[in-house]
Amino acid sequence: MADVALPIDPLLPDIVSTLRGARSLVLEAPPGAGKTTRVPRALLEAGLGQGKEIIVLQPRRLPTRLAAQRVSEELGERVGDSVGYQVRFEDVRSAKTRLSFVTEGVLGRRLLSDPKLRDVGIVVLDEFHERHLSADISLALLRRLQETARPDLKVVVMSATLEAEPIRAYLGGCPSLRSEGRRFDVSVEYLPSPDDRHLDQQVLSGIKRLFTQGVDGDVLVFLPGAGEIRRARDACAEFAERHGTDVLPLHGDLSPAEQDRAVRRSSRRKIILSTNVAETSVTIDGVAVVIDSGLARVASHSP
Repeated sequence: MADVALPIDPLLPDIVSTLRGARSLVLEAPPGAGKTTRVPRALLEAGLGQGKEIIVLQPRRLPTRLAAQRVSEELGERVGDSVGYQVRFEDVRSAKTRLSFVTEGVLGRRLLSDPKLRDVGIVVLDEFHERHLSADISLALLRRLQETARPDLKVVVMSATLEAEPIRAYLGGCPSLRSEGRRFDVSVEYLPSPDDRHLDQQVLSGIKRLFTQGVDGDVLVFLPGAGEIRRARDACAEFAERHGTDVLPLHGDLSPAEQDRAVRRSSRRKIILSTNVAETSVTIDGVAVVIDSGLARVASHSP
């Protein structure tokens, strides 16, 4: 498939040349710049892995799979050829795979089973601004490897919002680069007063309002969990059908085919009901309006 120009593209030669002369690099790029797919591919095509595997760390399963799929499509290959992915209970790689997108737990187990990462040339920590404990531990272990048994190991830390300076200092004052990305004007509207109706009815009311106003494009709705998504889908089904629109769920427990249907371009208008998995790591083409419930389900520990 033909490559679509992305904001990160002009910076790719600088990224490659900088990493040729440095062990580590910090890259700042806003959401939607294309860093998740274009940077690992550029490193692969430039041969910076020295024939070894390039690992790209992702915080969630869905973006991990979608990123591998996207890069494979751009290369005209099937997932599992030169580009693959590994998440919990699913390993789509082969003997030919040289670029692997993996979740944080997978890299952690890899570091335990092979502490020197003998077959790995580059590790890319993507979306590092989310600051999960497992990603922090991985960075610490990778830095220790660089200082001891693997001085040849290259590390790239990519972030959308995190300040680069503390990470640069931790990585020995390594170089940093920044992509300006692409800016869009966004207008924000709030409900004029609290709404005591069930969440699914609030979503339906918001969608009806958008359609009445004649707003074009797909609609992305953020909801706290799969249960709320199912109820909102049932509430919106009849209205959407009358307007020739698909109502599609998007969360981590769906099958790959169902996830693909939600994020891929479609000839029909879409209402995508998603958890915060679509908040970072995944850019969905065609979305013109976002309805945010303001709710999210967050795991916490109470001693």
